Amino acid sequence: MSTLNEMPVEPPMTESAAFLQAHPSSPPHRSPHTPFQLKFTCVGHKKAISSVEFAPTGHILASASPDKTVKLWDASSGSLKTTLEGHDQGISDISWCQNAKYVASGSDDRTVKTWDVEQGCTVATLRGHTNVVFSVNFNPQGTLIASSSFDDSVRIWDFRTGRIARMIPAHSDPVTAASFNRDGTLLVSSSYDGLCRIWDVASGQCLNTLTLSTDATSNDPIVPVSFARFTPNGKFVLVSTLDGKLRLWDYVRSRVLKTYSGHVNASFCIFSAFSVVGDKPHVVSGSEDGNVVLWDVQTQSIAQIIPAHTDAVLAVAANPMRPMLATGALEKDKTIKVWEA
Repeated sequence: MSTLNEMPVEPPMTESAAFLQAHPSSPPHRSPHTPFQLKFTCVGHKKAISSVEFAPTGHILASASPDKTVKLWDASSGSLKTTLEGHDQGISDISWCQNAKYVASGSDDRTVKTWDVEQGCTVATLRGHTNVVFSVNFNPQGTLIASSSFDDSVRIWDFRTGRIARMIPAHSDPVTAASFNRDGTLLVSSSYDGLCRIWDVASGQCLNTLTLSTDATSNDPIVPVSFARFTPNGKFVLVSTLDGKLRLWDYVRSRVLKTYSGHVNASFCIFSAFSVVGDKPHVVSGSEDGNVVLWDVQTQSIAQIIPAHTDAVLAVAANPMRPMLATGALEKDKTIKVWEA
């Protein structure tokens, strides 16, 4: 694989369609001015909602919680289909395999579990992390799982064998996210150390490091990075930081292209997502004030603020097949809400 400096880059986001090209969540929808409205509420978890994720087919919604369970919900009706139990401690994150037959979960018990959705049972338990597992992510081919941990490492697992394919000592502080790009050749990691790193999956080599710092007047120049993910076209990285901002990075040129602000994010690791309504791509994020905020990707302006929950919203996901969002909130709320435009 070539280095990042040798990779061709198109002009940044000249068109919305290019930003989300070849992504399953970007079919034509209604007017971009159609706001998201509540479709239904899912109640069942006994503790906070830590993660939500739609299946690649869009028909099932998975949720994870510190109550040690993963729940699978019908994405059209909100009815509970299955509860997956087996972790010894709370679950921080979940990820779907591309074939929608398997789910991976990461837990405070330091393990990653894989689950057969149809059978409702554990396929394998992946052990190796020495601290809590904070994020999990299947590669697009469904052959590898990346997990990040508070042991400061990223581990890449062979899904078929359950063995560690690669251990990356990625950061000097807890790693808050690790996720693949659209073809599975790159991995982005983020950490409380204020860095995002781009990794070559095949070699484990760090290709680039993105450094985030506050302005010169700050007493603490390090801004913890709470979440990072590639854009659907794989050309940029969306980075969330605990200064209440999301930044869109050109990771090849190491520069910020867009900045999105207006939500509250000072304490928690909050997920973000991409959603298309009409022909307009949006950035979506939860907020510690109970809101869900959508920004126009191009203009950086707020497109909608949804007063969604009665506690901080950490979990956000976009349905890959239609203009639908799922959100989940912390302990005072404990609900999952599904929104449709």
